[in-house]
Parts: sequence; structure tokens; C-alpha cells
Amino acid sequence: MGFDVGVIPFNLDGWGPPDANPAPLLLSGNDRVATRPANIPFAPFSRSEKLGRVADWTRNPNFGSNAARSAAGGDRDAVFDFALDESSALSVGAGDDASFRLVDGKPPPRPKFGPRWRFQQRPQLPQRRDEEVEAKKREAEKERARRDRFYNLHHRFAAGGGFGGGPNRRDSPVFKSSVDIQPEWTMLDQIPFSTFSKLSFSVPDPPEDLLVCGGLEFYDRSFDRINPKNERRLERFKSRNFFKVTTTDDPVIRRLAADDKATVFATDAILSALMCAPRSVYSWDIIIQRVGNKLFFDKRDGSQLDLLSVNETSQELLPDAKEDINSAFSLSTEATYINQNFSQQVLLRDGNKITFDEPNPFASEGEEVASVAYRYRRWKLDDETQLIARCEVHSITDVKGQRAFMTLNALNEFDPKYTGLDWRQKLETQRGAVLATELKNNANKLAKWTAQALLSGADLMKLGYVSRVHPRDHYNHVILSVIGYKPRDFSAQINLNTSNMWGIVKSIVDLCMKLNEGKYVLVKDPVKPQVRIYEVPVDAFENDYVEQPLPEEEQVQPPAEEDATASAMDAAAEAVADTAAGAAEEEKNADAFAV
Repeated sequence: MGFDVGVIPFNLDGWGPPDANPAPLLLSGNDRVATRPANIPFAPFSRSEKLGRVADWTRNPNFGSNAARSAAGGDRDAVFDFALDESSALSVGAGDDASFRLVDGKPPPRPKFGPRWRFQQRPQLPQRRDEEVEAKKREAEKERARRDRFYNLHHRFAAGGGFGGGPNRRDSPVFKSSVDIQPEWTMLDQIPFSTFSKLSFSVPDPPEDLLVCGGLEFYDRSFDRINPKNERRLERFKSRNFFKVTTTDDPVIRRLAADDKATVFATDAILSALMCAPRSVYSWDIIIQRVGNKLFFDKRDGSQLDLLSVNETSQELLPDAKEDINSAFSLSTEATYINQNFSQQVLLRDGNKITFDEPNPFASEGEEVASVAYRYRRWKLDDETQLIARCEVHSITDVKGQRAFMTLNALNEFDPKYTGLDWRQKLETQRGAVLATELKNNANKLAKWTAQALLSGADLMKLGYVSRVHPRDHYNHVILSVIGYKPRDFSAQINLNTSNMWGIVKSIVDLCMKLNEGKYVLVKDPVKPQVRIYEVPVDAFENDYVEQPLPEEEQVQPPAEEDATASAMDAAAEAVADTAAGAAEEEKNADAFAV
């Protein structure tokens, strides 16, 4: 049996199909009756149009929707679609499909396995998502409050007329004057800090070492390996004595002055305060005494120079309440004790001590003193003026077979909320960011430490990072890291110009040398960036000098255990006396009532 392809019509008169088909196109059924498909149109095509397939045996029967056709480009092949033809075999089940309705319209569940699902994150629980939303809201409120605080601070700063000035900081006790200005004092001159930045003076380097007193212990190199994961508890050294002696009370300086070794005398703490004056915000004062042709720079007992400032140059205002552990006064006292304890803990306490020309000039016989050496050094300012300063170094170490002096200081972290950086998380990975933040918040303190290291001729300066065990515990601390720097390299890093430092000292010395003999006080203005020079009585700041007492919030003195004990005993005695007096008065009233 052969395959019957049917009769193909042929047009003898022209192109295209004939007007009437002389023979059937398709034979259907066993009766071989000729039938013609009803829905086969004539489709003219252009030569540029790409034709589809003549017959698609893999076609999806559900491909009848217009959207599916348009998406797949089926409009072009619609002329070859025989599904709508009733005579076509594809239209047999079309009626059944049209009457079919799907009951469940949800998509089938996706399998929870396979490469597509394996790396997808599990959806968060609604409770967790709500907690995150609340946390984001709280962070946004904190950021808004912080912006408002900066906005108000900026406007008050603009109204005050300078950095560190204005009504915004007058309310804080630390921005009041460090000394009470008396009516009988005469103001001689005031020098704005803007003039200090233009000064420059070079001194011979290195200076001349006249004498070295005291003793030094060796540095413990194991502290260089401390990190936040291997922190070490900060110890307390109550048995070791630390001395903060002013210039004129130093017996060595008195002896050198009597021998006419120089004309100007000071200490490294006083000189560093002058050299770094443009970076200071808090008020401080220095006493100047002109005796004959000599000039002495002194500090008062319990002066602001004896304490270390904390967040002095920060824009975040500290609490005003003095009893708050994060107030300026409390943080200064805490930082001072941290610095003292740190300077003794990082030493090798094995009894090996290096002694110098003379013992500690301020220690009594048999008294345990801290590891410190005093270097009395002389600088030549001009042909007629020479300056002698007592400079401190805290330890000694061996570097390539040679002895090297070093200074030891500690930065302290009290609450990460004020700085925005948590040292325990950032010290290992972002040490530069931590140091940059400290340079922004404590520019004056770091500059003074660097100036003191340069004055003392120290080969190294060690900076310790000390933090509280808990932000609300200001008694217990841990050492997180110790980093060493060369003073000259570090001064260049913080933009501390040595020539400008000595230019400020030279200008102050020249100004004071023109004054008459007497006593003067140099006071940093608590509001404006400037210093003032006052002429004061000769007996000022002495025991027999009568002046108005300072308010309690302005008195800056480090607390002493003996003073606290004495105060407690006095308070107890007063309470007992008041109780006895009250009992006697009640007894007298009872007797009078009985009479």
C-alpha cells in the first residue's frame, strides 16, 4: 500500500492557487470523502520576513492564549495553527480543556533542597524583625539627638567668638578660670593664640646636661605583646611616692641659680604647657617671679598642671556634676592615677636599678620612690639668656647594646559612647583610627607628652591604652596595648613644630624680662583663646596671703586618702558634738519647764 499524497492543484493560467480546486486536498475516513479544512487562510509573505515552521509536532496544546503567543513570538506562525480547525485532530480535546477549572490556585511548593535553595538565607522571624526595626529607630533617635547637640554647639560656638569659648561652655565648671582673679591684680598684657602660630625660634640641639638625679628601672618588654585578647590588669602602687615639686622648691635649681648657671629656670611640665598653649582649651595658670636678673616659672600647689585632662579638645561635652564619674574633674583624677600606676607596672621589678650622679632630691632616707630620673638641662636662648629646665624620664632600656631613656604615659578609655570607638574591638584592626580619635579628643595632652619627651631627650616614648573593666567602674582598669614611638617622628605625625614651640617660650621670656622685679601670673583665659599677664602682690598664693576662697567646684585638687580620713573624722566629731549639744539643750529646756 503506498502513501497517497493527494492531488496537488496546478494553475495553468497564472501564479497562485486556482479559482476552483479540481481535485480534493484531503481524503478523510474510510469512505475516502474529500474534505477541505475550514480555517486554513491564505497568508501572503514578503521575502524579508522570516518564516516559522510548516508543522510543529511538539507544540503545547495549552499554547492558545494570546499572552503566551505574544511572549514567544507565536503571532508570526498563527497561520500554521490548525488547533482551531474542527476538522483537525488537535481540536479533539479542546472542549474538555475549556470546561476544566483548577480548584487550588496556589503554586506548587518548592523543594527545600538542591543547589538553588542551599545557599539562601532563612527568613527572619517576625519578632526578630520587629526588634531590628526598634533598634534602628533607637539608633536614628540617637543620631538625631547628636546632630541637634552639634548644631546647638556650633551656633553657641559662633556666638562665643572662638574655639573653646562662648556661652556653651561657661556653664561647665572646667571652663571657669583656674585661679580667682583678685581686684587688686593689674592686667599688664594679653596675648591671643593667633600670634603664637607665627613665632619661630631655633635652639642648639642637643642641649647641655648639667646633672642627673634619681634612679631608673628597666622596661619590661613583655608588655609590648599585650593585646585586647591578652589584656593585663592594672595594678596599684600605693607604697611608691610621686613628686610634683615646683621650680623654686627644687633644691638643685636653687643651687644652680645661686651659682649663676642660667637666668631662666623652669620644669618640663611648665615649659610644655607654654609650648602647647595654642592647643589648650581648659584654663591654667603659671606663676612668674622676677628676682634680680633671673626669671622663675612656678606652679601653684594643687594646680591644674598637676592633673591630666581628658577629652579636653573633644566636641562631646562631659557631665557638669562634679560627683559624676565621667565629669572633667573625676576623669582628670582618674587619668592621673592611671598614668602613675602604669608607669610603674611596665617595669622589671627585680631590684636592678640604674643610679645617677645624685639620689632623688625630694625623697627622704629610706622612702620608696617611683622610678624616675631628673635631667637638669641647659639651653642657650641668646647671648645673655640661658634656660635650665628639670626634665623627667621614667625608664631605661637597651637598644642595640646602648642605654636608651624612655617616657611612659597612658591614655585611658572611660566610655566608648563618647568616642564612638571601642578599643577592645578596634585596637588590633584599626589602631590608626584609635590614635586619630585620641589626637582629636586629647590634642593638648598628647602634644604636652611629646614636648616633655623632646625636652628630656628621651629616645622612646611608650603610650599605653588603658580601659575600664566596665564603663561604670572607675576603680578597676586593664591594659589593652602598649605602643612605642620615637618622639621626633611622633611630633611630626601630630604636626608639633619644635621651632614654633621654642618661639613661644622665647617670646614669653623676652616679655617677662622687660618687667620689673616682682610676682606675676600668666593665666589662660577660660573662654577666649588667649593668655593674660597679671601683676600680683609679692605674698600672693602663700599661706599668709588673704584672698577670697574659690568656690568648691573650681578647686582642682587630687583627693588624698589622708585628707578623706581626716574629713571623715572631723565629720564624725562634729556629729558627736552636735548630738551632745542637742542633748544638753533639751535637758536645760526640761529643767526650765519643771521650774
